[in-house]
Amino acid sequence: MTETNRLEYKEILTKDLDIEKEVIAFLNYGSGGAVIFGVNNSDKVVGIADVDDTMLRIKDRLKTNIHPSCMGLFDISVVAQEGKQLVKVTIASGSEKPYFKKKYGMSEKGCYMRVGTASEPMPQKTIDRLYASRTRDTISKIVSPKQKLSFEQLHIYYQEKGKSLNAQFATNLELVTEESVWNYAGYLLSDINNISIKVAKYSGRNRVDLIETNEYGYTSLIKACKQVLDKLDLENRTLATITSKTRQEKRLWDARALREAVINAFVHNDFSREVPPKFEIFNDRIEITSAGSLVDGLSEKEFFKGFSIPRNKELIRIFKDLDLVEQLGSGIPRILDAYPQESFEFSENFLRLVFTATEQVTDPVSDPVNDLVTEQVTEQVTEQVEQLIKLIKNEHSGAELMSLSGLKHRPTFLYNYLQPAIESGLVELTIPDKPKSSKQKYRLTPKGKSIKKQ
Repeated sequence: MTETNRLEYKEILTKDLDIEKEVIAFLNYGSGGAVIFGVNNSDKVVGIADVDDTMLRIKDRLKTNIHPSCMGLFDISVVAQEGKQLVKVTIASGSEKPYFKKKYGMSEKGCYMRVGTASEPMPQKTIDRLYASRTRDTISKIVSPKQKLSFEQLHIYYQEKGKSLNAQFATNLELVTEESVWNYAGYLLSDINNISIKVAKYSGRNRVDLIETNEYGYTSLIKACKQVLDKLDLENRTLATITSKTRQEKRLWDARALREAVINAFVHNDFSREVPPKFEIFNDRIEITSAGSLVDGLSEKEFFKGFSIPRNKELIRIFKDLDLVEQLGSGIPRILDAYPQESFEFSENFLRLVFTATEQVTDPVSDPVNDLVTEQVTEQVTEQVEQLIKLIKNEHSGAELMSLSGLKHRPTFLYNYLQPAIESGLVELTIPDKPKSSKQKYRLTPKGKSIKKQ
């Protein structure tokens, strides 16, 4: 076991060990790196006695002592080697270089860079050059277009994972600017926003014949992502071939790769352009398009090797907290296990993934609200949505539907009744281009009418 330009070994974490220096050097390095605890100076594996305590202390020191914040740019995990437990810190290359120790600021004493197998002080000229080219249009620096934000959904998702958000969650999760106003990351994760995310389905191989469109926007990005995952999982039907001896099953697309592609489209999308990711199903393929091509400093070769420079570290941190994202840089290798590099299409402003289907996806002559879809949707309808569907006769305002439902608490009505009905494609807006219009009303879709008849 020898150290490399991307790998550093340490025996044990002590107060005198400068772990910040090593991590800062990898943050400032073009392809990141890793620090492994439990290996001594002779490259002998000695292990870590208390891995939980070591992991906790590492996280606290990196969170407290490094600037800009590196939260969301590192993973801490336990790995086994020669029958012993080691602690591994995986660090991604940051997009806000130069990173430095808060105590010493942006100076040669505070900034470090990787030189061969060592972490060396960064020359002042390099510090000045990196600072001059630092990314300034990240979602943490863009002020939210609205400042009256609520985060009930985010609280619920954290509670489901056995975690809680305290009164300082906005600062801890970097959802506010340095001036303590909501930033664009906070806006994206708030209960209500104007981000529209669509899943479109076409009958052919082009965009001429649109047979279905589902909208999952105007809500927390976490919720929207989960809804898109659920929708595409529903579309990714299982195909069975029965022979005299066996039953062979396959899906239209590799489920693991599809999930990684969807999550990557959300967390790496360039939201500073106010363009959301897009999901399109054709008769022979699925296309997933996200705004923004490769992050500056990351080549295609490095991209395919799994090197990571997160575009939205604030989103990645929260997606990791909620177990939607695993280790940094693991998504692309998982996709490449199922699909070739040619599935990735890079352009100046977009990144598109194209997954070919194992067989024909849609039947151009069939009714899109077919028996199979109706059966699957029926299984997903909650009691509250079913109650709402029964009440809708023509077109109703939100206030009318609340009154008909006998509800007085608007958030309960929105989150448990109206929004799930819209997201399931059972209820639609009469003015879809202006979701917050005072004249907005709601009605059943053809699919909703079909479910109501049942």
